[in-house]
Amino acid sequence: MKATYHKHILNFKRPSGTSRGVLTTKETWYIIIEKEGKKGIGECGILRGLSIDDRPDYEEKLQWLCTHIEDDINSLFTELKEFPSILFGLEMALQSLDSKDPFVLFPSHFTDGKAGIPINGLIWMGEKSFMKEQIKEKIKQGFSCIKLKIGAIDFDAEMELLQYIRKEFSAKEIELRVDANGAFQPEDALEKLKRLSDLSLHSIEQPIRQGQYKEMAKLCKETPLPIALDEELIGVFNTSDKENLIEEIKPQYIILKPSLIGGFQGAKEWVNIAEKNQIGWWITSALESNIGLNAIAQFTYLQNNPMPQGLGTGSLFTNNIESPLQVKGENLNYNPQITWETQQIKF
Repeated sequence: MKATYHKHILNFKRPSGTSRGVLTTKETWYIIIEKEGKKGIGECGILRGLSIDDRPDYEEKLQWLCTHIEDDINSLFTELKEFPSILFGLEMALQSLDSKDPFVLFPSHFTDGKAGIPINGLIWMGEKSFMKEQIKEKIKQGFSCIKLKIGAIDFDAEMELLQYIRKEFSAKEIELRVDANGAFQPEDALEKLKRLSDLSLHSIEQPIRQGQYKEMAKLCKETPLPIALDEELIGVFNTSDKENLIEEIKPQYIILKPSLIGGFQGAKEWVNIAEKNQIGWWITSALESNIGLNAIAQFTYLQNNPMPQGLGTGSLFTNNIESPLQVKGENLNYNPQITWETQQIKF
């Protein structure tokens, strides 16, 4: 068995705003494993400034993995514990290698093209007019759940956008989620949550910066609006630490991004802990190319979670990998009649 990797820079069709700045490109790495004439592919994607494995020795660790690919699998997983995106890429590539079709990791009605996955429509940050334009487009496309990233422009302007949606569509017609990406300050977060709750929102992701456990626990206890932890889960590696975090903060929801929390195994562990504590959850992609998105979508379908998931649509980049993934209305679908374009990924 041998393994190789190569880097791929994804280019955004237009600059995409977050509370951490504007993104124009996104780095990702593909790892390819070969054995007895078969190949498997995985994606190791990091988000600069967010991923716990955004480290100077990232590529060095990829090289290490390729050199040690024939080591015991448990020892590889142990070595890569603090590199969740590489762990996910390895897990994905091994599953791909063992599959009849390297792009059908988890056969199901989804990969047969018989069922879709409901997803939320994502509204990127930007000028108010641009955000309003996106909202109109998502509603026109048929989305009944819309997620807005907030925290970058003036809060009152963001409130106006949300009020604009609510004036046109009731909570029964459109489910609204917001993601603050930790932009609020602990001292004024509760007041902002109270104002947001007047708009019958579904939830808010990560209202304050991660790592402020006491402040977040207090918010989750007092909030009139359900809180979903997102960044808070990043960099928590041990089972006992995960359990302690959930038991201390007691959020209403958690959000699982396999690239940031250690792949399928990491996601399953968080789900088990959440369900044991009667906490809701959903799965979200993290700007992976269609290679990673495909694996996450197939895994997500098998979890039988009826809530709209936070899966991407693959449409953000000019140079994504052509794939069978399609968005129809508010569902992400897999069309088995469409073949993968493998030239870009050297597969």
